[in-house]
Amino acid sequence: MEKPASCGADIDIEIATRATLGKQLFPETDLVRGIVGWDGQDDPANPQNFSPRKKWTLLMLVSSITFLTPLASSMFAPTISFVADDLKVESDQLISFSVSVYLIGYVFGPLLLAPLSEIYGRRVVLSFSNWFFVIWQIGCALAPNISCLIVFRLFAGIGGAACLTLGAGIIADLFPVEKRGIAGAVWGIGPLIGPVAGPICGGFIGENLSWRWIFWLLLIAGGVASFAIDCLNEETYAEVLIRWKTNRLMKELGRTDLRNAYETNRERRSMSSAKILQLGFKRPILLLFKSAIVFLIAMYKALIYGLLYLFFTTIPSVFKNQYGFSPGLSGLAYSGIGIGFATGVTAIALTSDKIATKLTARNNGVFEPEMRLPTMVFFAFLIPISFFWYGWTAEKQVHWIAPIIGMFPFGVGLIGVYMPAQLYVIDCYPKYAASATAALTASRSLVGALLPLAGPKMFDSLGLGWGNSLLGFLAVAFIPVPILFNRYGKAIRERFPVDLDE
Repeated sequence: MEKPASCGADIDIEIATRATLGKQLFPETDLVRGIVGWDGQDDPANPQNFSPRKKWTLLMLVSSITFLTPLASSMFAPTISFVADDLKVESDQLISFSVSVYLIGYVFGPLLLAPLSEIYGRRVVLSFSNWFFVIWQIGCALAPNISCLIVFRLFAGIGGAACLTLGAGIIADLFPVEKRGIAGAVWGIGPLIGPVAGPICGGFIGENLSWRWIFWLLLIAGGVASFAIDCLNEETYAEVLIRWKTNRLMKELGRTDLRNAYETNRERRSMSSAKILQLGFKRPILLLFKSAIVFLIAMYKALIYGLLYLFFTTIPSVFKNQYGFSPGLSGLAYSGIGIGFATGVTAIALTSDKIATKLTARNNGVFEPEMRLPTMVFFAFLIPISFFWYGWTAEKQVHWIAPIIGMFPFGVGLIGVYMPAQLYVIDCYPKYAASATAALTASRSLVGALLPLAGPKMFDSLGLGWGNSLLGFLAVAFIPVPILFNRYGKAIRERFPVDLDE
């Protein structure tokens, strides 16, 4: 049977049996044919059939750690002057790298952890990664020099990356297409609010206690969240659950002919463990470089994310030098972006599923992933506003509230392009949502880690006004990109399909 073309060659049983919103078909057990699936469409063991309360509990558990690990990425950024004095660091680039190296962990972590979750399940990989993140906070808190701090931050970032990619997979595991918008918005708060809340908290902690206390507090909060997740979390990945069920029935019934209904590829069923691992590790790379639409979405998100971190590099110095803020108060300046993020999340949560449902009805009841993208066009127009507003009000030392308010449109706009793009790849590759998200996370994190290193020199050369205006002009140049995604996304997606099971 030929695979449907709507999501490329990767479309598996889940997509093949979901032609419309509201209608979901899951593979059922047929022991006569040796197939092990669910015990009916209403099987309570199927994560898609969990009660709403249980689904949201599981999602909130993941969201809790998804807030903490991005929080750790920027929490000690306002205290880098204290770090430099304590560890005797004279290089501005080196001390800045101690902040951004955490995002290098976000580059490598997803490429390793997302495929593992699609082989061994979400729960065990998430648990291991969470504790890996927690343990390295001890190293950061006790770091005797800047080299050790950089290495420990890198390892903490690798562990902290798991929730960013596995969360997307868990959304695909638990929620049908028509409810992923609000679920994605709730889960997406953490990765974007965390880096904003970090400096607000970290500035006061570093000023009143010590920069090392930032890591002790992350250790405590991360440990509590990881323990709660271990106690309450459940496995949600359907293929792994049915694999466990298949193995159990093979032992109970003494049948060696039983097969997992989700493993439709015969060659894959006969693969060795090493070959399965190799295939799993290749998936994020294949998606990034063989799926043209994933590559384009990833590059667009990376560029917008890079603008966010270039924004971050100027805030502490601007409000310290231009307005005389203390490190603690300068952290509060991030609230402009934070309020924008909250507004954007609310807007996406209220509109994404409704718009997708309306467009599906107009399309004779057939859902297409591109129905997530129309709102991106509107939000893309908001992003450039902030650079001109913030840059020139800060340059001319207009009252401090003006540049803070100027950050608000950027916060709204970034969420408005970030979340639909995230939901789009989840809808395209629900079975491998974690790997697809890993491709996006790795690319944007690489840009977010390296691009800000050029920020100080750029602003020293151009000043705050023209430096931010340059970023604003770049953001203006990016505006047509979402329009192109809406117009040609489906054609690109279908022209460059990717088979992720071979």
